[in-house]
Amino acid sequence: MTKLKINGVPVSVEEGTTILEAARFLGFPIPTLCHMEGLSPYGACRLCVVEIGEGAKSKLVSSCTYPVEEGLRVRTASARVIRSRKMILELMLASCPQSKVIQDLASAYEVRQQRFRQEFETCILCGLCVRMCSEQMMAKAIGFQGRGDHRALGTPFDIKSENCRLCGGCIYICPACQLRCTYTQPEKAICGGCANLSPPCLEKVQFDDMMCYMSPCVACEIKKD
Repeated sequence: MTKLKINGVPVSVEEGTTILEAARFLGFPIPTLCHMEGLSPYGACRLCVVEIGEGAKSKLVSSCTYPVEEGLRVRTASARVIRSRKMILELMLASCPQSKVIQDLASAYEVRQQRFRQEFETCILCGLCVRMCSEQMMAKAIGFQGRGDHRALGTPFDIKSENCRLCGGCIYICPACQLRCTYTQPEKAICGGCANLSPPCLEKVQFDDMMCYMSPCVACEIKKD
């Protein structure tokens, strides 16, 4: 067994367990887009970043692909982690602003602006559909094509695949296709229709970590004298 601490809580897990699995075992929420149980980890969206280590030597890693280590110190909701997730969500909104999954995550993390060039694409290249088709449907009918700015999804040689059974698994699992946000001003990147409270504890100078992990935040229930 491997012993580590997640948000100050000691835990022992089997060797080979990822930080994401260990954190969820303790009930600490970590958002994901490219991860799903039953599929191999990919680490494409980077939304599951956590902070490991302490002081100047701390760093951000993707929790879905990082295996636990003996004595590791993990922070799943530090101010640095939250800032990183907000930036990632801004970039995703620049690509797929009408994905309700992404819009809901943006609202949950109090993202109120999108500072990058708007693309209005229909794919965030998370690879969920590729892994679903290959690992669950055993078809390998679709895959990645090209590199860099030209990277895209498609069938081999862009011709109709004989291996595709039209099962719909790729559409079912896609965060950009599952639900489409129905806001009526497409020129705006953020609808904010599902806005939630952001954790107020991170806004105070004396706190560098989230103080609780309730969802939604119950700060509005706290009465001030």
